[in-house]
Amino acid sequence: MAIKPQVLAAISGAISAYLAQEEACQAAAAAGVGAAGPGPALNLWSLAGRQEAMQLRLLMQRRSLR
Repeated sequence: MAIKPQVLAAISGAISAYLAQEEACQAAAAAGVGAAGPGPALNLWSLAGRQEAMQLRLLMQRRSLR
């Protein structure tokens, strides 16, 4: 079955547009365009509190399974 020239042209045009868009996105990422600024400061107190709560739950689960 032969592919119509119009369909073939539409497919090749879509592929070339997609490749051009991907190359532009990669070039922008390499140049740092749209890079997010530094994230929020790391709160070590809240991280330690969450870790302690998780450890307490783990210990309670182990205790209850005995």
